[in-house]
Amino acid sequence: MMTRTLMMAVIALGLPVGSASAFSEAPQAIAPAPQADVTAVLRGYRAAIEALDGDAGAAFFWPDGRVYEQGGVEGTYGDYLAHHLGPELKVFSAFSFNDYASQVTVAGDVAYATETYVYRIAFKDAARPDVERRGVATSVLERRGGVWRIVSYHSSARAPRPAA
Repeated sequence: MMTRTLMMAVIALGLPVGSASAFSEAPQAIAPAPQADVTAVLRGYRAAIEALDGDAGAAFFWPDGRVYEQGGVEGTYGDYLAHHLGPELKVFSAFSFNDYASQVTVAGDVAYATETYVYRIAFKDAARPDVERRGVATSVLERRGGVWRIVSYHSSARAPRPAA
């Protein structure tokens, strides 16, 4: 009964499950490779957006991956690129992410991540003022055939609050 209670506590706290040695005084090495691979996908997608290259962004999504933005259903990444992101990128002269932070959790062949950031957009039309927003994104990634890609991406943003 004690072992079952201990296992339930481990699962509820999200601690690594493997053996009772997870509670020993010696630290257990946990392979960071899957988390690093997921982080690389998120970094690659951000880099594609900063390069204003929506086509390059497709490499980080599974073909059936879905995009949700600002409360809207954009469809697959291909749909999003054709009807929303692609036209936007054509009028931008720069897109940058700042104050970036992420939290990644891997559970087998599925991972989820939350990212927070501030982004700034500059337009080719110098008459349009730059736009700066605080953003948050949640991604679900799936590993297929050893490759991680995004299957669900949701982002939203708002204007930064004025400094007090």
